[in-house]
Amino acid sequence: MSKREFNLNISPLEAMKVIKSHENADLVHEEILDIGNGIYVSTLVFEKYYFRVSNRVALIVIIDNTKETTNVRVISTGSSEGMFFNFDWGASKNFTSSVEEILSSYIIK
Repeated sequence: MSKREFNLNISPLEAMKVIKSHENADLVHEEILDIGNGIYVSTLVFEKYYFRVSNRVALIVIIDNTKETTNVRVISTGSSEGMFFNFDWGASKNFTSSVEEILSSYIIK
C-alpha cells in the first residue's frame, strides 16, 4: 500500500477531469458530492494489472476543497504478491506517483 497527499491550485472538478484524461488505468467508479457554495468532494477509483506482482492494483483518488484549497489524497492497495508476502516490487508506489505526475503543474509547493 502506498499513500500520497498534496494540494492544488485548481478546483476538484478540474483535477478530476485532468486525471481521468491522462491516467492509464481502468476507471471503475467515480462520484462527485456537491456540498454547495463551490465546495466539492470527488472520488475516483481505478484498477490496473501489474505484471511485476501478477495482480490487479486498485487506486483511490479523493479530491476536495473543504478547507479553502484543493486537497488530493491518493491511495493504492492490492499490490502485494501473495497473502503472506507483503511486498509489491514498487507497483503501489508507481501507481500513486502517476497521479502526482499528472497533476505536477498544478501542485502547490
